[in-house]
Amino acid sequence: NSLDVIETAAEYLEQHQNRPAFGGIKIKPEDPEVRRQQAAAMAPLLRGYCSSEIPMVGHFTDAEDVLEFTGSIDLEKLAPLGTSCPDHFLRTKIKPLVLELDVGISFTPEVGDYVETAFEDYRRSYLAYYESCKNADSPPVRDPNPVIILWPGIGLFAFAKNKQTARVAAEFYINAIHVMKGAEAVSEYVALSPQEAFNIEYWALEEAKLQRLPKPNPLSGKVVLITGGAGGIGRAIAAKCGAEGACVFITDNHSGRLEEANALLGSSIAGDNLGATLLDTTDTGSIGRAFTECCLAFGGVDIIVNSAGLALSKPLSETTAEDWQLMQQVMVEGQFQVSKAGVSILRQQGFGGDIINIVSKNALVSGPNNVAYGTAKAAQLHMSRLLAAELGADNIRVNTVNPDAVVEGSFIWEDGWAAGRAKAYGIKPEDLPAFYAKRTLLNQTILPEDIANAVFVLISGQLSKSTGNILNVDGGIAPAFVR
Repeated sequence: NSLDVIETAAEYLEQHQNRPAFGGIKIKPEDPEVRRQQAAAMAPLLRGYCSSEIPMVGHFTDAEDVLEFTGSIDLEKLAPLGTSCPDHFLRTKIKPLVLELDVGISFTPEVGDYVETAFEDYRRSYLAYYESCKNADSPPVRDPNPVIILWPGIGLFAFAKNKQTARVAAEFYINAIHVMKGAEAVSEYVALSPQEAFNIEYWALEEAKLQRLPKPNPLSGKVVLITGGAGGIGRAIAAKCGAEGACVFITDNHSGRLEEANALLGSSIAGDNLGATLLDTTDTGSIGRAFTECCLAFGGVDIIVNSAGLALSKPLSETTAEDWQLMQQVMVEGQFQVSKAGVSILRQQGFGGDIINIVSKNALVSGPNNVAYGTAKAAQLHMSRLLAAELGADNIRVNTVNPDAVVEGSFIWEDGWAAGRAKAYGIKPEDLPAFYAKRTLLNQTILPEDIANAVFVLISGQLSKSTGNILNVDGGIAPAFVR
């Protein structure tokens, strides 16, 4: 019966929309690619302010009905009124924040000042709403930051404690837009009064429900971007971070492997929490596009894991200039460019973050037939220390995990590395795993999951006051001891 009534009302509204929706268009939408670029640039700034109380994850949509509403003449009249349905505003708050910014702005300091002021005004308005409506037994005021943020001509941002909640909040507000559109087509939209809204938002049973929510996972509200995410180590790191509550964005330069890794991870990480795109660490444009996709998917980034790499084992006489340059480009310059792009986002958000560099025991231990690879790894290691020294003031921690001989799932063994190392040690390639295990103090084989666990230790919050560290995961190799 309810569905029949709703369908009848919907048909009536559809047939009687005889006036321009929301009074007509005031601001035309920008082209799709411009919208994406502007949204990706704005999202980390918004996320930083939305996360002043607890970490938030973002969602962006530039759906047609969003653009119609946000670019309309009546947006100024309708947006402050709030939503009409309790289920809507419990997800979205009573009203959105509207950004009064040109669609083609450049992100100057003045834009940051405007956004800061807009948030301050919104918080004051929410606190005034709470104070004017509260009762003697009302629960304490909750996070005063907006959930829904509208940018006319660009789209809608939603921020919540996890990706699914942010996406659903956006969907609820879009339904609120539909309600406004139907009401305005035949009459006048009327929202719940502030007191009615407050009585539901701060209802004792709603508060009890919130208090019963389980404790969040250690990485809940965090966004992790991983280069080399299709490899054995990168994929294991992604799986571990996803299991601990993070939103995971994997990147790789091999489309087939990336697709396979995405499918494998999708069996254990919720679809809302997993994203993927191609990233070639030798191409700055590719790096920029990957971070754009990550910001559009999750609102920003908190943890950057540089896991992309390749290997080469040749004596000096056989190492070519091209070999040397490739090692430097992929691992040294790649780590530099990815870190540089990521740090700009971390700084924009303003609440710090982590960079984890997957380097190698070879950064510390000298061995034969290893000049190009070992030198690149040593450069990665020292770059990590240099960045730790520079970025501490921004509360950005930079730490290194040094694996050794991770054979399982590693693609570096497919391109002659195994044969080269076996030749250097005077053994057969098939004997390498056992050889590597036996030379360790613990007589252990190193697995991708061991590296993932080391990464988690560094980013879990338990070591939030540690930076510039080197964590060897090699089974114990005395020459690699840092001290």
